[in-house]
Amino acid sequence: MTGAPIRIGGRFVISAEELRWRFDTSGGPGGQHANKASTRVELSWDLAASTAIPDGLRRHMLERLGPRAPQGVVTVIAGDTRSQWRNRALARRRMEEILTNAIRVDPDRIPTRVPSSVRRRRLERKRRRAETKQMRREPEQEE
Repeated sequence: MTGAPIRIGGRFVISAEELRWRFDTSGGPGGQHANKASTRVELSWDLAASTAIPDGLRRHMLERLGPRAPQGVVTVIAGDTRSQWRNRALARRRMEEILTNAIRVDPDRIPTRVPSSVRRRRLERKRRRAETKQMRREPEQEE
């Protein structure tokens, strides 16, 4: 499980040597098992120093990940289950999802014009509202 590479978006492969695994005891209730079994999994990958990703894409990913990757290191923690093996699988899946989303390039937004009918209706509503308020005023006194 820990020796397998991670695939990002079907195009890039992160080798197992670039991944760092750490195991720790899970917090919270659980009695003896939680206190002595290292089931919590922490998976880290140094994106800034990785050779698996081209430079331009690396900058894009670091920008998209932002605070999720302090100093260019992406870290995922999984301690959901009592099994270290299942937590490893969860951590791998989460890392793949995060990195696949970071690779995605959003299309440029094409600005659209406000239709003239919408503009006309808005101005007509404003004019009617102004007339209503005008009618509520006290008539001006002539001297």
